[in-house]
Amino acid sequence: MSSPVSYDLQGQGGGQVLATNEVTNATNVRWVQCLTDCTFSNFDAPNLSNSSDITLFTIPAGVGIGGRIDSVTLTAGLAIAYYR
Repeated sequence: MSSPVSYDLQGQGGGQVLATNEVTNATNVRWVQCLTDCTFSNFDAPNLSNSSDITLFTIPAGVGIGGRIDSVTLTAGLAIAYYR
C-alpha cells in the first residue's frame, strides 16, 4: 500500500501550473517544482523557518521545495504547485 505522502508527491492530488506573475489559488500546496529558473515575490510556508528568504534569490530550474505551503506568488519563470 502506498503512503499518502508518496501519492501527493507523484502529483496524484492535482496541482496548478504557475507562469510569471501568477499566484497559487489554494492554501493546500505540499510541493513547488521549478520548471525554469524561478523568482518569487511571496513564499509563505509556516513550517519552514525563514521561508520568506526564498524571495531573495533565483531558484534554479529543477529544484523543488516542499512543506506546508500556504501562498506562493511567482514573479518570473514557470513552476508547478502540487496540492496536498
